[in-house]
Amino acid sequence: MSDPAASKRKAALPLPACGERAGVRGAIDRFRSWSIPLILTFSPQAGRRDRPSKRRGLRLIATSAALAVLAIAVPTAVFLYSLGPPPLGPIAVSTTVLDRDGRLLRAYTTEDGRWRLPATRDSVDPRFLAMLYAYEDKRFLSHRGVDPMAVGRAARQLAGNGRIVSGASTLTMQVARLLEPRVERSWIAKLHQAYRALQLEYALGKDEILARYLTLAPYGGNLEGIRAASLAYLGKEPRRLSLGEAALLVALPQSPETRRPDRSPEVARRARDRVLDRVAAAGIVPADEVARAKAEVVPTARQPMPVFAPHASDTAVSLLPDERVHRLTIDLPLQRALEDLARERARTLGPDIQVAILAVDHASGEVLARVASSDYFDQRRAGQVDMTRALRSPGSTLKPFIYGFGFEDGVIHPDTLIDDRPVSYGGYKPENFDLTFQGTVTIRKALQMSLNVPAVAVLDKVGASRFTARLTQAGAEMALPKGEVPGLAMGLGGVGVTLDDLVMLYSGLARGGDTLPLVERIGEREPGAELRLIEPVAAWYVGQILLGTPPPDNAAGGRIAFKTGTSYGYRDAWSVGFDGKITIGIWVGRADGAPVPGLVGRSTAAPILFDAFARSGRTLSPLARAPKGALAAAGAKLPPPLQRFRGEGFERNAANPPLRIMYPPNGAQLALASGGGHEPIALKVSGGAAPLTVLVNGVPQAAANTRRTLHYAPDGPGFVRLTVMDANGKADSVVVRVQ
Repeated sequence: MSDPAASKRKAALPLPACGERAGVRGAIDRFRSWSIPLILTFSPQAGRRDRPSKRRGLRLIATSAALAVLAIAVPTAVFLYSLGPPPLGPIAVSTTVLDRDGRLLRAYTTEDGRWRLPATRDSVDPRFLAMLYAYEDKRFLSHRGVDPMAVGRAARQLAGNGRIVSGASTLTMQVARLLEPRVERSWIAKLHQAYRALQLEYALGKDEILARYLTLAPYGGNLEGIRAASLAYLGKEPRRLSLGEAALLVALPQSPETRRPDRSPEVARRARDRVLDRVAAAGIVPADEVARAKAEVVPTARQPMPVFAPHASDTAVSLLPDERVHRLTIDLPLQRALEDLARERARTLGPDIQVAILAVDHASGEVLARVASSDYFDQRRAGQVDMTRALRSPGSTLKPFIYGFGFEDGVIHPDTLIDDRPVSYGGYKPENFDLTFQGTVTIRKALQMSLNVPAVAVLDKVGASRFTARLTQAGAEMALPKGEVPGLAMGLGGVGVTLDDLVMLYSGLARGGDTLPLVERIGEREPGAELRLIEPVAAWYVGQILLGTPPPDNAAGGRIAFKTGTSYGYRDAWSVGFDGKITIGIWVGRADGAPVPGLVGRSTAAPILFDAFARSGRTLSPLARAPKGALAAAGAKLPPPLQRFRGEGFERNAANPPLRIMYPPNGAQLALASGGGHEPIALKVSGGAAPLTVLVNGVPQAAANTRRTLHYAPDGPGFVRLTVMDANGKADSVVVRVQ
């Protein structure tokens, strides 16, 4: 038996304050301090005189209840405390390259091989979000991570059916699971997710939580996030989705592998229809729209991820590999149009031909489109080689700058007369592309016809070394063969240039004489980057001349200032042109530098240039107006020094120009007069010292002292060797066929 006096003494001892107790013992005493009076208050014996045994029983009950609560609460608290803070660090997403307006050019998989593209509320269709809330989490915008109403509903269904009918997982809890994947599905895992959801809601806003769901939600295979799924299954960004497409993307994360449209399209269709039925029952979408959405075809295969401007994307990523989002100056619609053009033309030109296109904005120097090869994935064409940055022979495309420096020096004017006839500079004898000479022409005509002899004559006056230095100072790289120094052959393509630099130089002409180094990344341009190329008046002269160049067949002239070029051996065909806004450059050839018979700039590259302007979707802009000081005179109205150009090469060869048979050309076929007559055939000769003698198959036929047109009468059909000899013994021969 207990001692009543001892009990009274024990009861009379003062209890320490709650703050003085600690651990489990303190928790038990605190529980007893409020539970015993509560039990006594509602006990049937309340009001009666308490007996000591009764009090001991109540204390035992209260102590047992406290221990039971603590047995659950303490381990739970320890478990939750052990979880630590929520994972709020950055998500490892795919590296993406965007165009100037934020449109996707190219994406790269993450290190673990997943397509995981970042997405936000603003990057998806609003109807998708409405359907997502209705199907997954009706009170997402109002609850704090855990939805008590959903938990109560799930508990009632479990109790009434003996099985789980619906879950209580919120979008925030799903984000918690995606951030910390757990294999097992148990109440401990759910407790973990609920606790993490509360932490996420406390630390992040709803938009941030939603963005993590939209980025991490699984969609089957290596697809994560709505953007990757929409691009792979639907071939489009999720900004604008049909009702059926939105429902499909809502349904897939529930069971991504089972419902993959590319493997189980029928399962995916049924899951999509269940989502549509749910939103129809909720009154979110009218029934007729739901019926139409159910009739939509479910995709049955994955589509390739977008790959636009692949060479530019690779370069941007390689320069800043730690950045996850790269913003380029490229305009996606223009890039897509020019890629299609390059692919079409390369296919018609041959299996080994590459086409490169570069488009640049004059005002900013920003690259608007870079098609570095006609097909990035074509191994036969070496498609991964960037032909816009490859050094190639420019052919005649540098001639405008030769004349431009001549204009700047005041030695020529567009209407200055210049001779196009045989000339020699030491051992170097330039010839025109068609092996003919035009005689006396204007500078304007010489440039528009791309005559070689006048261009070399002006370059000789300007100076090859100075010409090279001026182009280099303007930002272009002039690559000469090892051990070579600048020479007159540069004017005809004897130097290496990239399409990048060539387009930059032509853009400088359109800008009025200042070049801007090309930029391809938004915000990369630094102020004061302009470089002097040529004086404004000279640049305007060149632009006006190129504007009058005869266009290719079926193209309208007088709207695009352009120049063509063909390198030695038919290895490179070029065409570069500009209007008042943009410059576009075209290169056609083989990546390995092998010759391509018939590859000529005018017939191959120029049509692509005009088509590129037509497909740009832009209205052609006029060139700038004439600057102050431009002299719009012609012929005799020019000052005497500008009326006719005589270079040193012409002066050296004026006394005794080389002898040439101009007509008929070597290998020509000449037809006899009808009826078999022996009508004389004319020979046109240039150069040489009179008198001239004509020999047919080595037999002298006629002589002339001053005439440049000679005649001979053929004996009949067959091959004939025609030789003309001058007074100094110089001779030129051709073999023709008379038939």
